[in-house]
Amino acid sequence: MLQQVNGQETSPLSCGNDPLSEDLQVFLGSDFQLAELDDLTKVNPVTPATVLRCLQERYQVDVFYTTAGCTLVALNPFKPVPHLYCPELMRDYHIAPQLQKLKPHIFTVGEQSYRNVKSLLEPVDQSIIVSGESGAGKTWTSRCLMKFYATVANSSASQETHETVERIEKRVLDSNPVMEAFGNACTLRNSNSSRFGKYIQLQLNRAQQMTGASVQTYLLEKTRVAYQAPLERNFHIFYQITKGASSSERLEWHLPEGAAFHWLPNSDRTLEEDCFEVTKDAMLHLGIDHSTQNNIFKILSGLLHLGNIHFDDSEDESQVCQPQEDAKCFVMTTASLLWIPKEELMETLRVRTITAGKQQQVFRKPCSRAECETRRDCLAKVTYARLFDWLVSVINGSICAEPSTWTTFIGLLDVYGFECFPNNNLEQLCINYANEKLQQHFVAHYLRAQQEEYAAEGLEWSFISYQDNQSCLDLIEGSPVSICSLINEECRLNRPSNATQLQTRIESTLSSNASLNRNKFSKDPNFIIAHYAGPVQYQIEGMVEKNKDPVPPELTRLLQHSQDSLLQKLFPSQEKEPNDLLGQSRAPVVTVVSRFKSSLEQLMQVLHSTTPHYIRCIKPNSHGHAQRFRAKEVLSQLEACGIVETVHISAAGFPIRVSFQSFLERYDLLRKSYPSQPRPSSRLPSSSPTKEHSASPFANLSPKRRWC
Repeated sequence: MLQQVNGQETSPLSCGNDPLSEDLQVFLGSDFQLAELDDLTKVNPVTPATVLRCLQERYQVDVFYTTAGCTLVALNPFKPVPHLYCPELMRDYHIAPQLQKLKPHIFTVGEQSYRNVKSLLEPVDQSIIVSGESGAGKTWTSRCLMKFYATVANSSASQETHETVERIEKRVLDSNPVMEAFGNACTLRNSNSSRFGKYIQLQLNRAQQMTGASVQTYLLEKTRVAYQAPLERNFHIFYQITKGASSSERLEWHLPEGAAFHWLPNSDRTLEEDCFEVTKDAMLHLGIDHSTQNNIFKILSGLLHLGNIHFDDSEDESQVCQPQEDAKCFVMTTASLLWIPKEELMETLRVRTITAGKQQQVFRKPCSRAECETRRDCLAKVTYARLFDWLVSVINGSICAEPSTWTTFIGLLDVYGFECFPNNNLEQLCINYANEKLQQHFVAHYLRAQQEEYAAEGLEWSFISYQDNQSCLDLIEGSPVSICSLINEECRLNRPSNATQLQTRIESTLSSNASLNRNKFSKDPNFIIAHYAGPVQYQIEGMVEKNKDPVPPELTRLLQHSQDSLLQKLFPSQEKEPNDLLGQSRAPVVTVVSRFKSSLEQLMQVLHSTTPHYIRCIKPNSHGHAQRFRAKEVLSQLEACGIVETVHISAAGFPIRVSFQSFLERYDLLRKSYPSQPRPSSRLPSSSPTKEHSASPFANLSPKRRWC
C-alpha cells in the first residue's frame, strides 16, 4: 500500500522527511534483516537510528514485541490480532522449557515473573510496570496479562480445587470491564483511556495458584462527569446505559430514545466499550445483584438529568436564581431518581449557608448563576466519586483472598499515560507527576543501579550517560519549596486565589530550577515544566480551586437525606461534615495534591519492595492508524523513556545474574565429580578459602562477589 507524500509515492511506514532518514537508509541496503532481531542489544551499532529502524522493520511485518535489555518494547498494532493472545499461545509460553528461545511477548514477561515467584527459595513479590503515553496500549496489555495469569494459574490446579480457582479467576477478570466502564473514557488520544490509575495485586498461594486479587486506585478524574473537552466523551458507563437500556429500563430511568443530555457529548460515536450487557454480567458475577445495579443506573441517570439544569441570572442579588423554563422538568426528574425532595434540591443549589462570628451565626446568601452551576457540578462529581470508590471496595470484597491463603503476589501497574493537551490543569499535573515518579524508579533501578553495581564489583566499566529527571521531580515535589507546596499553601490562605500572584510566586521562588519556564506570549497565567517526555504548559487559572476540591456541607446533607438505599451507604448520616467553601473550619485542609502525593509514595514503597519488570508501550502514530509508523513520534517516545541507553547498558553489561548463594545451591550436585573432597558448606566461603574450598569447582569464584 502506497500513499502520497510531497507528490511522491511512499510506504506508510517510511520516515518521510525525518532528519534521521539519511542515516536510516544506510541500513536499507544491508543484506542483514533487522526485522529478525528480537533483542535490540544485538543491533550493531546501537544508535537511535538503528534501534528505530529495527522496530520499524519489525512493525512492517506485524511483529510488535521486541526485547530491549530489561525492558519489553510493545508497539501498538492499532488493529485486532487475536492469534497473538489466544489461550494456546499462553500455554506455549507457560510450558516452554527455555523461555528465552521463544519470541518476545508480554507473555514472556508474565511467565518470567511467575517463574521468579516459583523458583526462588524465598519468594519475592513481583511487579510488572506498564508505562507509555496515552493511547499506547497500556490498558490492553494489563488486561491480557490478567488473562494470562488466570490461564496458567488454573493449569496447575488439582481436580478438587479446579472449580474454586476458576470461580476466583472469573471474578478477577470481571473486575476489568466494570472498572473500565466507570473509570475509562474516550479522549483526543485514545478511545479507551484510563482516567484513573490502578495497581492490581494477583495473590498466589504456595502452589502458585491464584487465590484472589486486590485493586488500589489513584486519582479518578471526576471532573469529567461535569466537563468534557471538545471531541471527548464522558465515562463509558453513561453511554452504555443510554444506548443499551431496555424499554422498561428506559421508562424507569427516564431515558427516552434520542434524549439529549448536556453532559453526554459525542454520543453519536459507537465504540466497542459501549456494550452494556458485558458490564451488567460482570457486575453480577462480582456479587452486585440486579436490584443494586438498578440503583446504580438510576443514580447515573439522575446525574445526566442534573446536568441539564441551567439557571437564569437574577436581576436582584438578594433574590435566588430561577431555573430556565426547559430545566424545570429536569429538576423534578433528578429529585425523583435520587430520591431527594425537589424543594431541598433547589434550595441547596441556589442558596449558600455561611457560618460566621463567635456565636457561629448562620447566614443564608443567594448564589449567582455561576455559583449555582458550580454547586450543581460539585454535586455530580462528589456523587460519582463516592460511587466509584464504593464499586472498588465491592470488587475488592469479592476478589480479595484471606491473608492466610496467599503468600506472594504479582502486581500489575496500569496508570494513565503522560499527557499534554491544548489546555492542561491540575489533573494533567498529577498524571505527569506520577509518570515522572515511575521514570525515576526505572532510572534508579536499572540505568543507575546497574552501572553502580558493576563499578562496586570491580569490573571494567565506562559509565553510559542517561537522562535523569531528578531536577523535574525537585521542581514538582521537592523540599522545602516546590510547585505542589506553593499550590497547597495557596489553599491554606484564607483569601480568594489569584492566578497571576501564584504565577509570580512560582517564578520568583523556583526560577533557579532549569525545568521551569513560562510562555511569555500567553495572556493567561501559566508555567511550563520540562518533563522527561517533553515540555507541558499548565494553566494556573482554576488550579487552586481544584486542589481544594471543596464540597459545601449543604450538598453532603442533601445526599444524606436521600431515601435511596445506595446513596445512604455512600453518604452515611453519621459522617462528619466537610469544610465549607470559605474554610471557616480550623481543621487542616487535605488537598487533592496532598492525597495524591501520599498515595503515590505508598505505591513507590510497594514497587521498591518487589522485583520489577518493565513493559514500555509505544504509539507508532498519534492517530491510531494500523500499519502507520511515524519515525519522529516513535523516536521521541524512545528518547523520553531511555530505551537507547537501556540497550547500551544491557549490551555492555551482564544479562545473566545469579546470586552467589543461589549459584552454590543450584550447582552443588557438580561436586559429585570430586568424590574425594569433603562437601563444602552451602554458605558463602570466607575471604581466606580453606583447602576444601580450593579443591572445590567453585574455588576460583571470588567470595566478595554478590553475583556470578
